[in-house]
Amino acid sequence: MQNISFKPVSKFENIADKAFSEQEQRILKIIPSAEVHHIGSTAIPNSITKGDLDINVRVNKSGFAFAVEQLKDLYEINQPENWTDTFASFKDDKHLGIDFGVQLTVIGSPVDDFVKLRDILISNPSLVKKYNQMKLKYADKNMDDYRKAKADFFQQLREGKLKW
Repeated sequence: MQNISFKPVSKFENIADKAFSEQEQRILKIIPSAEVHHIGSTAIPNSITKGDLDINVRVNKSGFAFAVEQLKDLYEINQPENWTDTFASFKDDKHLGIDFGVQLTVIGSPVDDFVKLRDILISNPSLVKKYNQMKLKYADKNMDDYRKAKADFFQQLREGKLKW
């Protein structure tokens, strides 16, 4: 099992910004109606990160199947067990100089909250501090345990249980 470590987001800003810009252009070329957003810790000032880049590609329901097929041609399928008719994920851990994840969502669907959650964190430094503290509890520990804690953190945020 893989253990996890974190570094300040500032260590990854240049490569994350470059990779985001390149992949945004690449995606919009094949899915021009999509919205492409930089999400995840590399998009949040003063956060700590595993050193990966996450993006959210948002499409209308009518364009979801097309977007899935287009993204399959660009990236590796990721966590297909989590796919639904409004969510799919992809990755590229080999070609961009930074581990890269794509979360494809249907605009307005229940899972379409990545941008909203990012914006809540950006506008609430005290919440970023809590998020960083949660992450540090899992430094040098199991990735699966961290992912569960991260999912719990964001579920509490969605439900308004985290105060800032």
